[in-house]
Amino acid sequence: MAARSKGNDPKYHKTAWGWGRTEPPSPAEVLAFRLFPWKLVYALVVSVPLCIVHLALGWSFSVWSLLVTVGLGAVLLMPILSVVLVCHSYVVAASSPLDQQYITFVDKDFERKYKGKKIPIEPLYEAYFAGKIDIVGDLLESLYQRYSFAKFVFTWEHFRFFVFQLIPELIVHSKQQDNDQVRDHYDRGNDFYGAFLGETMIYTSGIFHDENNTLEEAQRNKLELVCQKIHMKKGERHLDIGCGWGTMVIHAAKNYGTDSTGVTLAREQTQFATQRIEENKVSSSARILCMDYRDIPFKKYNKITCLEMAEHVGVRLFPKFMRQVYDMLEDDGVFYLQIAGLRRAWQYEDFMWGLFMGKYVFPGADASCPLAWVIDQAEGAGFEVHSVETVGIHYSATIKRWYDNWNKPENKKHILAKYGQHWFRKWAWFLAWSTIIAEHGSATCFQIVLHKNTRAFDRNRYIAERAHWKI
Repeated sequence: MAARSKGNDPKYHKTAWGWGRTEPPSPAEVLAFRLFPWKLVYALVVSVPLCIVHLALGWSFSVWSLLVTVGLGAVLLMPILSVVLVCHSYVVAASSPLDQQYITFVDKDFERKYKGKKIPIEPLYEAYFAGKIDIVGDLLESLYQRYSFAKFVFTWEHFRFFVFQLIPELIVHSKQQDNDQVRDHYDRGNDFYGAFLGETMIYTSGIFHDENNTLEEAQRNKLELVCQKIHMKKGERHLDIGCGWGTMVIHAAKNYGTDSTGVTLAREQTQFATQRIEENKVSSSARILCMDYRDIPFKKYNKITCLEMAEHVGVRLFPKFMRQVYDMLEDDGVFYLQIAGLRRAWQYEDFMWGLFMGKYVFPGADASCPLAWVIDQAEGAGFEVHSVETVGIHYSATIKRWYDNWNKPENKKHILAKYGQHWFRKWAWFLAWSTIIAEHGSATCFQIVLHKNTRAFDRNRYIAERAHWKI
């Protein structure tokens, strides 16, 4: 089947950024968080334990029966919520019309199972990775029409991953677990990441001044914005936690005269960043430590930055991480936290995307939470919030350029030859879907500037600060 021309597609709208946006899905899918039957959940949490206690102990009231009922309600809350969530996802998904012209079946068994039906998103992308289906035309353009051929419902595989992998990871988050996950992910090969990150080798959102900015310009804009938001100055001690390939460390040392230290768990990132430090002639003022963030030698820093690494700390350890940063920060220092998070006004697609990312792209990054949770953790650790900026649309533009890089003929040829079709398709899906997710607000990214909430901190520095910015 020939690809549908986006110019002839009435659902396709050109935007200033240069990619498509479709009509929204059905109101039921958009407003899933408001339509969710919470009253049913509460009723079941109360009635099911009462029935169990009645069958076991009879209706006679006692302190013991009350405690058992309350305890059962607490134990059954998550299972009941999960069952209702699964059932409701199927009810909501039934509201959109079917249009399968965006996919071509390759595997006959898969075709027999799903021909003429909407395909749950999890077996859909698994089939795409395995070559059981092809996507007609450009993957990104077709995914803008995803509600026409996919449904966002929970499957057994979602349940298995959530119970047997995500929950244990969330609870444990040991050094060994984080070490294994990070090195399995980021030590895959610098060529793999270079195929979409480009020359700057920055795996975080850029900042676009206009739609014509290149990826490299957007990333330089971001580096400058970070340094100016935290008033980076010559001679200051700077720590970058989760430094990746070292670009932030090098930029600060080279352009602002800081003494910068980067920390990463990935060996290949360490080697790459160390080489770039030498090439940029800042070896005397910049260095990379290959270690877990929990093992960072205690030292006071004037400025601490953490760009999209804190998600990997995990929900359980996040308060301890924030206290660690607080203790390492000078009393007049500034902490810049850039963190990706999900929206609170959720749709079912948000959950499906989050589970996909947790399984394939960012394992262990369970601290990707709504903004209110992050701010509560920061203030609980003793920080005052100076500013918060949401840059989700900039992330969408960034990932779109990563997607374009990944699909360049020379990059595609190299990845297919070295890593195979499975990896190429998996990462293409990640980049295409994430472009849309960030554009539509399912997930976003926050730039948060923090300092110690003390009387001694000089807040006068923030008066008219933007007047002195050079970007």
